[in-house]
Amino acid sequence: MAFQGSLRELPLPDIIPLVAVSGETGVFTLKNGAEAGKIFLRKGQIVHAAVSTLVGEHAVYELARWQQGEFLFTPGTESEVESVDKSNTNLLMEAARQIDEWKILSKKIGSTRMVPVFSAQEGQSSVSFSPTEWAVVSKVDERRNIEEIAAGLGHGAFEVCKVIYGLLTSGVLALREDLRRLPLDRLQRMSAEDQARVAEQIYRFGQQLMAGQERSGQLDGALRLFRAEMESGRGADAVLDLVRASEKVVSAQLGPNQAKVFLDRVGLLLQSA
Repeated sequence: MAFQGSLRELPLPDIIPLVAVSGETGVFTLKNGAEAGKIFLRKGQIVHAAVSTLVGEHAVYELARWQQGEFLFTPGTESEVESVDKSNTNLLMEAARQIDEWKILSKKIGSTRMVPVFSAQEGQSSVSFSPTEWAVVSKVDERRNIEEIAAGLGHGAFEVCKVIYGLLTSGVLALREDLRRLPLDRLQRMSAEDQARVAEQIYRFGQQLMAGQERSGQLDGALRLFRAEMESGRGADAVLDLVRASEKVVSAQLGPNQAKVFLDRVGLLLQSA
């Protein structure tokens, strides 16, 4: 019999034991907005989990941190893959520890899908890194998100988040939303005229958010660069550069929450264009 509910009312660490105690085999499907993940049980034991780019126990820990969304347990569905070899008890104990630590980390890191970028803070001269910090910094290319950096290092996203938290606190890094979540295929299919029209609307979104702020003039520079790139035939890439530059200005001045608002509006614009 299927079992479903809200993660807000029943978080994953509470759900798993309810099903595991009866020795069920099946799959949990979890959804949180556009994100979805799965956890497979065999005779009550977690054997496989996956969400986004994460697989195995790190996927379990990521899903355990979801505080909203829905879950559905479908009995009888087995996984052909085994990516988890820890006991449920050990998994849930580690998940509980990470949930407690995440309450602190989440004050600066909204999601492991965010992209680390180098901060443009003034007055920084030389910075020394620990070997662990250097390993993370060396993977920052301002395009890969935290999960992808973690995968490249062979670490869990949570462990990388702890390092990034320190680098955010010291001002070495900042975070921005991943532009790849935007409907870029629509942008690439547009004519140059439509791309220019969309770019002007994106510029106005930024101006509305930055009204009265000191750095609002930086958006004018981003728009001028866009126009120069359009003249050289860069098309969709020019629009993306405008979005990237504008989002960086908004994030630096207003914070990551407003930067997310900006990108959400850009996404809606591209979907309706």
